[in-house]
Amino acid sequence: MVNDVLIQNIEKSIQLSKLELEQLFSYFKPKVIQKKEFLLTQGSVCKFEGFVLEGCFRVFVLDNKGNENTLYFAVKDWWLMDIDSFMNQKPSDLNIQALEDSRVLLIDRKDKLALYDSVPAVEKLFRIMSQKALVAWQRRLIRNHSLTAEERYFHFIQTYPEIASKLTDRQISSYLGITHEFLSKIKKKHFKNQ
Repeated sequence: MVNDVLIQNIEKSIQLSKLELEQLFSYFKPKVIQKKEFLLTQGSVCKFEGFVLEGCFRVFVLDNKGNENTLYFAVKDWWLMDIDSFMNQKPSDLNIQALEDSRVLLIDRKDKLALYDSVPAVEKLFRIMSQKALVAWQRRLIRNHSLTAEERYFHFIQTYPEIASKLTDRQISSYLGITHEFLSKIKKKHFKNQ
């Protein structure tokens, strides 16, 4: 069942009654996104918070030279959005693109605020999720400042093998903040030493 993935995600943080879950589900709209399709483009306002039911997305920014810099990937059981654009209703700096055919549940800002009123425990859920996201960002910043590119690469593929298996080397190098050529050297060196 579609909602089972979301229920399992929610129950990692809080417990909701059957009635509260039904109310919560009534605010989310399912959407199918085709491979390479954009859920959000840079310059538009992010009008949703999304939960990935299946598939894979990349969240990235294009710099003024046209280089893609990937902030994160989102797969099944992950949330995705541009929080700054969503909360402040300002143009987004981010792009969100499906890397494969995907399905998501979306909630808009108005419905999210109404959900807080109808199921107050959900506000606690999103607070916990925000704290977990902040911890993840902090850990990534620490890794980016304290680990070599090679160490960051091996950390990524060991921590997120299900994501890494879906990505091209260009997408991984964009996430790691290195060139595709440098990633190729890292991989070549690793396979030579085995």
